[in-house]
Amino acid sequence: MDPLTSVSLDPMPLGDTLANRTLRPPFAGIKTECLDNHAAWEQEPVKLVLTEVSRDKAFLVAQAARNADAALAAQAAYGEVARLLQDRGLTIVHERLFGSLAVQEKVMAARTMTLGAANIFPEGPVTYIQGQPPWGEGLAGVIIRAVSYCHPQDRVWTIRDQGEPVGRGWRQGDATFLLLQNLQGLIPGRQEVNTRSLQAKRLIRRAAAILASQGASYGEVVRTWFYLSDILDWYPEFNRARTAIYGNFGILPGQGNGRLKLPASTGVRGEPPGGAAVALDLLAVAGPPESRPPIRQLRNPGQQDAFRYGSAFSRGALISQADTAMIQVSGTAAIDEQGRSLYPGDVRGQIDCTFDKIAALIGQEGASLTDIAAACVFVKRPEDAWVYYERAAAHGLETLPAVVMVADVCREELLFEIDAEVAFYPDRDKRREAVW
Repeated sequence: MDPLTSVSLDPMPLGDTLANRTLRPPFAGIKTECLDNHAAWEQEPVKLVLTEVSRDKAFLVAQAARNADAALAAQAAYGEVARLLQDRGLTIVHERLFGSLAVQEKVMAARTMTLGAANIFPEGPVTYIQGQPPWGEGLAGVIIRAVSYCHPQDRVWTIRDQGEPVGRGWRQGDATFLLLQNLQGLIPGRQEVNTRSLQAKRLIRRAAAILASQGASYGEVVRTWFYLSDILDWYPEFNRARTAIYGNFGILPGQGNGRLKLPASTGVRGEPPGGAAVALDLLAVAGPPESRPPIRQLRNPGQQDAFRYGSAFSRGALISQADTAMIQVSGTAAIDEQGRSLYPGDVRGQIDCTFDKIAALIGQEGASLTDIAAACVFVKRPEDAWVYYERAAAHGLETLPAVVMVADVCREELLFEIDAEVAFYPDRDKRREAVW
């Protein structure tokens, strides 16, 4: 195993299950909440939610407290993350941090120090994106996906491009997953070789080349996360660039592929460090058809397919494995069946509508909003974060594992957007037995 993927001095024994492990509150003397498949611990300056979606998959979402010092919040979050990784024999395969670019250096230093103190190698692919917390400058939160080894053939490795870590690959059972992150298309040179459109095309081609080095193709990508600098200034231009490349890849609807192959996706404002116009994370499920879990791109009965108005992505993607089902929910906002924006100027209306749209999308597969394992919440105006908390509570989602940040979405009039990763068993009694 690549030493950079080693996260535990006491790894989970092969064949062990999370159902047989004791849930140990990591902070002494604080309240622990256990609701359905979520466990939450809260202590200044962070709240951390652990979602164990099966015996070998988990999400950890750390939410910084209001006005928290960024370095202290990062130290507290990663101290808890380290304990949970070691306690459960988990390895990080996707790691995203959202915060002000002004605090990036001290946040990353706190991360490195804290993980290193726990004998966890911190040198690995990490995505840091400007996601301003609602209170202003600081750290908004951290989202981590992690896996463990339950079978002799399971393993995790670091994917490198020109010597730099750019992602993780992991094998669970017969399925191979590839997660690339923090890819950019900015290169040394004059502005004419770094126009935003050229960066986007170069970025996607680079991703395809890295996937090819792993024996995969871009056609096996099931989810993308695009973070665009000044999104409102060039989103149509980005869409044209993406569509052109996807046309070359043969994954656009109407190209004789017989089914919708476009990945689920998020496209939102997020200033990448270093001045790039766009950064990309993506998830691919690779391998021969007989070894891959069934994957199906989803349509939403309450929304028009995005590619019909020029955005080349599907509303969601369902990944069905033997032990659990995962739905990758694309960035979703208040958009109707004709592609029109709804509730202009009414953030409460947009939030409620968005929850309803996501519920309709995942409900047709047997999941509910309480099955969300990790989410990003984007509000256009800082004050609307508190409206989000109010409406989330009204929907019974007080413990939703989400990082809330201020960011423009793809249209000027849209004030709110959510993307999510949903994990569920179609048989809910089976889920409770397996996880708790």
